[in-house]
Amino acid sequence: MKANLAKILVSASFTALAAPALAEDCGSVSIAEMNWASAGVAAWVDKIILEAGYDCDVELVTGDTMPTFTSMNEKAEPDMAPELWVNAVKIALDQAVEEDRMVIAAPLLEDGGVEGWWIPKYIADAHPDIKTVEDALAHPELFPAPEDASRGGIYNCPAGWNCQISTQNLYDAYGAEEKGFDLIDTGSAAGLDGSIANAYEREQGWLGYYWAPTSVLGKYEMVALDWGVPNDKEAWDSCISQADCADPKPNAYPVSDVFTVVTKGFSEKAGVAMDYVTTRKWDNQTVGKILAWKDDNQGSNEDTAYYFLENHKDMWSAWLPADVAEKVAAEL
Repeated sequence: MKANLAKILVSASFTALAAPALAEDCGSVSIAEMNWASAGVAAWVDKIILEAGYDCDVELVTGDTMPTFTSMNEKAEPDMAPELWVNAVKIALDQAVEEDRMVIAAPLLEDGGVEGWWIPKYIADAHPDIKTVEDALAHPELFPAPEDASRGGIYNCPAGWNCQISTQNLYDAYGAEEKGFDLIDTGSAAGLDGSIANAYEREQGWLGYYWAPTSVLGKYEMVALDWGVPNDKEAWDSCISQADCADPKPNAYPVSDVFTVVTKGFSEKAGVAMDYVTTRKWDNQTVGKILAWKDDNQGSNEDTAYYFLENHKDMWSAWLPADVAEKVAAEL
């Protein structure tokens, strides 16, 4: 993947430099508006910038990871998936890149998609010795289980999510039960989110699985714990991520690669658009904050994209030539 990425990024950069920066070069662009918040907002940011800055004609189409990837790979449509978590399609994507059907444009999330076990920042500040999972497991009294305060609690993912399997296996691998912790079934995504909100309202301890970027981590400051070991991909794939893992060992969540991916045809026909999508990226902290605004204000993806553009000009203007940034600013 990394070798392919380097090759494609160089190729895309030359394509962008060779293309005249004319508005008419862009033409029509179809972008997948994925059905999770960060990707939906990213699609709208792209739509607004490409239309206002480059005079593109942009159509958003509803998307999800597998259907969108399959359609791009087999039918060359839509033109672009702004936020593709490529670990889910890595083998097929590598093949599509190798066979010149698709192009990896740039990492949209510069720090990748992050999963892990987290604690509230106020707990981390009050107990600076707690930096690893093992450190936290030495203090069940700081993370009381909701049904039995004499034991610690580790909040798990909802049923049906793969992270429920990995959290169960890591709970076993680190001997959490013997160290005084129960694994808490949150029941649903809303239940998991609500457990963090409730802990924050009471300034109580909380320990459990979560991921970034999300509105919850944009709203509530949480600290990810170190696993004490690096990610062992082979052991993760063969055991930690599997429901029938018989003898799990300590491991760390892998960082998920999150890239903008486009069709090969689009990379060849849309020079100025490729110039943009090979440059723009944002970080999890910024995304978390704008998703928190979206949640608090019940905003749409479009509303939230405008909120980002109006409040983070220093970030997005760096993605664009000065004259294009001025056009986008004037549109806002």
